[in-house]
Amino acid sequence: MDHQAEEFQVSQMQIVAYCCEHCAYAAADLAGGLRIPYPSAIKVVQLPCTGKLDVLMVLQALEAGVDGVMVAG
Repeated sequence: MDHQAEEFQVSQMQIVAYCCEHCAYAAADLAGGLRIPYPSAIKVVQLPCTGKLDVLMVLQALEAGVDGVMVAG
């Protein structure tokens, strides 16, 4: 597979990132403030704590058609 075809497939992926508001979300917010780009396929969801993540939230995201789920604390 050539590089362009691989890049096209990755750009079509949708990933949900569940992030702790005190750690990972703060880092994502800082990246945005510094204009550090990250793929638009990543949708960041702020949680008060990763301990509040329920397995049903992950399953609902997967049922909705996302390709991957990331949990960052």
